[in-house]
Amino acid sequence: MILRWIIFIFVMLALQWYSFQAVKTVFKSQWIQWIYITVSLIVVLQFIIGIIFESGFNYIFPSLLILVIFQLIIIPFVFIEDITRLFIYSFDYLRSSFNDGKVVGLVERRKFISQFAILIASIPVSALLIGVFWGKYNFKIIKHQLTFNNLPDDFDDFTIVHVSDFHMGSFTNIEKVKYGFDLIQKQNADLILFTGDMVNNLASELDSWKEIIARLSAKYGKYSVLGNHDYGDYTSWDSEDDKIENFNKLKNTQREMGFQLLLNESISIEKNNSKIDLVGVENWGNGFKKKGDLDKALSNSKINSFKILMSHDPSHWEEVVLNHNQHIDLTLSGHTHGMQFGIEIPGLIKWSPAKYKYKHWAGVYTEKNKIINVNRGFGVLAYPGRVGIYPEITVLKLKKSIT
Repeated sequence: MILRWIIFIFVMLALQWYSFQAVKTVFKSQWIQWIYITVSLIVVLQFIIGIIFESGFNYIFPSLLILVIFQLIIIPFVFIEDITRLFIYSFDYLRSSFNDGKVVGLVERRKFISQFAILIASIPVSALLIGVFWGKYNFKIIKHQLTFNNLPDDFDDFTIVHVSDFHMGSFTNIEKVKYGFDLIQKQNADLILFTGDMVNNLASELDSWKEIIARLSAKYGKYSVLGNHDYGDYTSWDSEDDKIENFNKLKNTQREMGFQLLLNESISIEKNNSKIDLVGVENWGNGFKKKGDLDKALSNSKINSFKILMSHDPSHWEEVVLNHNQHIDLTLSGHTHGMQFGIEIPGLIKWSPAKYKYKHWAGVYTEKNKIINVNRGFGVLAYPGRVGIYPEITVLKLKKSIT
């Protein structure tokens, strides 16, 4: 552990020193130079203290991330110029040995190279900062009309609001979060479905938000399942009993807020004389906790019924649901957040680094006459912002196909 900290500190000091060469070249004012050094050191020290005392990580890590990105973009420009300067020096040294023996020192760094490096580095840093203060709360209503052959007639035009990944421990601005929940309520959905990750780690993260979340209502109720973060696996506990107590509190709090939590079980949603089955599994993820038991969840469901499955991780759909012996018409997932970074222009481009880990990472996909919607998430995690991939409230309208 000590060796890791030594390596970390050495790397950070190296990044600090080398990127500072560009800052020093552009800004001759010692005040500006000292401000840069001081801010950089404060960010690194805050990160170290946060790790040691396990506090404020969601706010400290992004500062370090932004600083490191800024420095890493600058360094290649400085390095390439230094290689060029060294080449020129070596050439002059060899040439001088055949002439008068006078060796010229290294040429000074060119100011415009450092200016260009800082300018280029400032672009992603600015985007990340905008993502923290604006993108994080840029809630988007995304609507899809989904058509099914076996949808009961009574459920034609039935509307579902699908939300996921609240991660309430990452929010601080009450008014903006309240605005997001008001948007959910304004959709006047028949059903509200939440597909996991209510918190980052602790049930207590909900304490300040219980009243706001409890206001959500729908004619046919609101239901939830668990995500990988809801189990408290990503923080340390004094005892296993404390972890279990936290988990039980989280489940109870969801019920207190009006959610019916489905734990590997199914229930029927009735409208007039028709029914559809709502199935909810615990988290099942490729590389994550696998407590989801689809067979158990379907045990009370009729084979020919129209089924909606709530499963946090979309990899469950690809690896289990698609080839299951029972036909599941619609699956709702979240988890990916679209990595909170990407480029989306409807009809032109849809890209995020998430696509390299998840085949189904955002939006609606259809395979084998089965449909999945992957919600981009309401909240944030680690990096407290969003760039290009914004918080999503999905409105799904179910339609009976006309034959």
